[in-house]
Amino acid sequence: MAKRTNIWINILGATTVAALVGFICAVAGLLYLLNSYGQDLPNYHQLADYEPPVVSRIYAGDGNLLSEYARQKRLFVPISAIPKPLIHAFLAAEDKSFYTHGGIDYMGVIRAALLNIKNSFSGRRPVGASTITQQVAKNFLLSGVVSYERKIKEAILAYRIERTFSKDKILELYLNEIYLGSGTYGVAAASLYYFNKSLGELTLDEIAYLAALPKGPNNYHPVRRYDAAVGRRNWVLGRMAQVGYITPEEAAEAQKNPLVTKKPERTTIFKAEYFTEEVRRELKDLYGDDELYGGGLFVRTTLSPRLQAIAERELKQGLIVYDRRHGYKGPVTRFSKDEDWQAELEKMDIPLGMDSWRLAVVREVEDQRASVLTKDGTLGQVPLDEVKWARKYLKGEYVAQRIKSVKEVLSVGDVIIVEELASSDHKQVEPEFAAFGLRQIPEINGAIVAMDPHTGRVLAMSGGFDYNLSEYNRATQAKRQPGSAFKPFVYAVALEKGFTPSSLILDAPFVMEQGFGLGKWKPKNSSDKFYGPSTLRLGLEKSRNLMTVRLAQYIKMDGIVDIADRMGITHNLPSLLSMSLGAGDTTLMKLTAAYGMIVNGGKKVTPTLIDRIQDRYGETIFRHDQRECENCLAEEWQYQNEPRLPDQRRRVLDEVTAYQLVSMMEGVVQRGTGIRIRALNKPLAGKTGTSNDSFDAWFVGFSPDLVVGVFAGFDTPRSLGAGEEGASVAVPIFRDFMQEALKNEPSIPFRIPPGVRLVRVNPKTGQIAQAGEKNAILEAFRQGTFPTKTADVLDGFNSLVQTGTKVRTGTGGIY
Repeated sequence: MAKRTNIWINILGATTVAALVGFICAVAGLLYLLNSYGQDLPNYHQLADYEPPVVSRIYAGDGNLLSEYARQKRLFVPISAIPKPLIHAFLAAEDKSFYTHGGIDYMGVIRAALLNIKNSFSGRRPVGASTITQQVAKNFLLSGVVSYERKIKEAILAYRIERTFSKDKILELYLNEIYLGSGTYGVAAASLYYFNKSLGELTLDEIAYLAALPKGPNNYHPVRRYDAAVGRRNWVLGRMAQVGYITPEEAAEAQKNPLVTKKPERTTIFKAEYFTEEVRRELKDLYGDDELYGGGLFVRTTLSPRLQAIAERELKQGLIVYDRRHGYKGPVTRFSKDEDWQAELEKMDIPLGMDSWRLAVVREVEDQRASVLTKDGTLGQVPLDEVKWARKYLKGEYVAQRIKSVKEVLSVGDVIIVEELASSDHKQVEPEFAAFGLRQIPEINGAIVAMDPHTGRVLAMSGGFDYNLSEYNRATQAKRQPGSAFKPFVYAVALEKGFTPSSLILDAPFVMEQGFGLGKWKPKNSSDKFYGPSTLRLGLEKSRNLMTVRLAQYIKMDGIVDIADRMGITHNLPSLLSMSLGAGDTTLMKLTAAYGMIVNGGKKVTPTLIDRIQDRYGETIFRHDQRECENCLAEEWQYQNEPRLPDQRRRVLDEVTAYQLVSMMEGVVQRGTGIRIRALNKPLAGKTGTSNDSFDAWFVGFSPDLVVGVFAGFDTPRSLGAGEEGASVAVPIFRDFMQEALKNEPSIPFRIPPGVRLVRVNPKTGQIAQAGEKNAILEAFRQGTFPTKTADVLDGFNSLVQTGTKVRTGTGGIY
């Protein structure tokens, strides 16, 4: 008996020792696992500074949305702003014991382990028992790969996170980070996407649907998998009732509702692609991609949508008008007679740059009209009047004979570009047909910039005919020769050195040796004529090259190089006489800003597209206008004086010289190369520019408070054609823009600074006008520089020669 008792004691002791050893081994193994997997885990403290990626938005100056930039559709909402029912729905569906566990739901782990043992025999995917804290650890710090190793790391991180952050902070991270399908992250973005509602507007059944999505958004798509989506939503409602967040009656009532989603209304975006892309590039340079696409930047730009719409329309129209002058380049393609034309049209990609235009195939051609079928199946006719412009294009920008019949232009089977017109305007179109006009996408391109000359704020900018056709921005990226549009700055140096607008320069042949083997440089006027002694004003109004070169030689190129630099036109301009005629490259944006400095009285301005940038918290992190205004923040007006902002702009041009240039460039519009603008009857001034062989056409001009630059030319430089220049290509675009931009605006005269005296003079001689003399003009003189009875002429020998009261005629020397 005693022996049997000892045996049981020994067995019990051995069992106890074995259990103890097993427990110690298990604890040791667990500690080893925790130590092993806890060594190189991500730093969970970074969650304290977590800023989820949110959308950056760019707005026009009037608040219109221009663009949004984001990699993920997300709106961040603090936990205090998330409705309680929504929180309850997610807790019921995902982690009902969230506020009581320490990061790991041990009972859930046991249930999942038992279920996974069962699933292993059926080949099903393992399931988890992740708490919300573990999901935060996975979503923020770990990969989504399903493995036991990741689950261990997830549990360790969850334990640590729980001891570092409050439950509300963990829940806030979860509800803003969770992926809820269709590219939406976080509950706020999902609410807008599925129901077009803010979180506070959601009904109970809608809340339950959002809480149903974390387990697999694609599995519960509201349209493609409607029944599964409704089933999962109703399960969430049942869980909410089971946990006690809602009553069974409320759950039953909500379960009756159909699942009805509503797509968000399309955000109204004002399209200004060239402008917006330039802003995007600036933001990327300032802050990098991560901040741009996820930093939640609020960017207020300088854009005026009204002026932008005018700029884009008039630039396009001006380029089309030029293109029509130079003929028709043929159909897009041609179909054979045995093809199914409608089917072939539907297969065709729409050419870039067509905008509202359409593709059509020619079905029948007569002398007075052509019948066409558009891609959308519309039957129409193109009348003779709408193809008369389409003379055959000839190399060198020439055109063939005038069009007398539609048959000279179009053939059956031609695939052409058309624009629908008002039928009543075309007698050649039969009543039952739609009226169309023949169109073609111009090969020429161009740009326009409108700017506030006092601040440099870019109010409108278009960098080409169509952004979809070419993203290349010809306003900011194209460096081209401004030609005669550079001349005002040569004349500015002369005025600074003592010349007056009435000073006489000899307009005569000019020849210069260029060096051994390089031959002689012989600039000429565009008219190929010589005009003898002429006033500085007349030289600018008529854009005389020979006068400008002779003047530049006299005043030396150093001053011209300096003014090009300080006005921001170009840096390191070569000190060559040809540069005085605008042979140095610059951009339209820079040249427009330089003209702005003339009309604003000689103050430095820097072009800007951005007024202000705020971060996601509303803090201003960039402001173009850096001036401080101490008295601008008054709570109410108590008859105090208006606050005065300091003028911190650096002077780059004498204000008297600046006004003299303005006055001379008014003459360009009234009597010179910009005379087409005179019909507007507004105070306007500016200068045309045409580079060698008519490669580039420019006009930059201004009113007292708006400066506008226009450029046109081929992207691969070549001549615009015989007779084409700034006056024929760029001036009409400027004129038509200003006509609309200044409509209903008062006619404000140019501001005259102190130190200027206006004197009536003869425009040809520059001498004081006689009483009753016709065609006399008011000339702007600096105090003490009025014309006398004798006049000096800068002659062909590069010297000033006194001529008495009469202008000396003849060519003088040729060097």
